[in-house]
Amino acid sequence: VRLVESGGAGVQPGGSRTHSCAASGFTFEDYYMSGHRQTPGNGPEWVATITTFGADARYANFAQGRFTISRDNAKDTLFLGMHDLKAEDTALYFCARVPGATASVFDYRGLGTQVTVSA
Repeated sequence: VRLVESGGAGVQPGGSRTHSCAASGFTFEDYYMSGHRQTPGNGPEWVATITTFGADARYANFAQGRFTISRDNAKDTLFLGMHDLKAEDTALYFCARVPGATASVFDYRGLGTQVTVSA
C-alpha cells in the first residue's frame, strides 16, 4: 500500500488549497478513504472521510462547510479541497485508508504535505 500526497504550500488567510493523494498497491475503490492533519507534538486529527464511490462524506466540525473531500476512482486519487483557510488550519495534512466502518480509524497513511496559513 502506498499513499503519496501533493499540494502542500503556504497560503494566506482566507485562501484555498487542494491536497491530492495518489494511491497504489490496493484496490482503491474497495475502501473508504480519509483525510487527517497533525501538528507538532499532537496526534492525528481526523478531517473527513468519503465512501467508496463518493456518494457520501463526513466531516469534522471544524471542516464542515470549508473542506470538501472527493475521489476519482479511475485515477486512484483522493482530493481534499480546503477553503477559507485560517491560521489554525496550519498542519501536516495526510490521507489514509479506512479498513472498516469507523470513519476516523485508518490502517495505512501517507507521509503528508505541509500547509502553512499565514499573512
